[in-house]
Amino acid sequence: MLGLPKGEVFLSPWSEEWEKEFLLEKEKIQKEINKYIVDVHHIGSTSVKYLSAKPIIDIAIETREFSDGELCIKGLKELGYSYRGTNILPDRYYFNKGEPRTHQIHLYQSGSKYLEEQLKFRDYLRNNDATRIEYEELKQKLSVANKNNKHKYANEKTDFVKSILEKCSKD
Repeated sequence: MLGLPKGEVFLSPWSEEWEKEFLLEKEKIQKEINKYIVDVHHIGSTSVKYLSAKPIIDIAIETREFSDGELCIKGLKELGYSYRGTNILPDRYYFNKGEPRTHQIHLYQSGSKYLEEQLKFRDYLRNNDATRIEYEELKQKLSVANKNNKHKYANEKTDFVKSILEKCSKD
């Protein structure tokens, strides 16, 4: 199941369908805007096996130059994405799709600090079962406490995420 209604926060159990959905969407994105793309990454909790997540596929598109994002807007709109601008989250173009929301795209320039952090955090959770379980428990607690406040839910995960990124930088 995919889709998170506006203003709601809830988690769904991990599903193999999330990876399949990402691969289908990646193929569509590549067909539409491939000449601007360095890579397309599955990020966020849906990209980590056995981790419960908000049922939204998070996608990071990596481009050579930040300005290439402007050239991708029309093609991503053709795929049903709404362009939300560059002022929603730092150093990226942001898009979402569906109501309820099923996909979101973060479009970064290669080498972006934010892209690197996304990939490091994802890979750490993929390779460390105990940390993945600890993160899931935190997310479950926060999703219940903040079921109508996605910003508070996200902000209250920040310390955990930062602690993992610090471990990554020491390794």
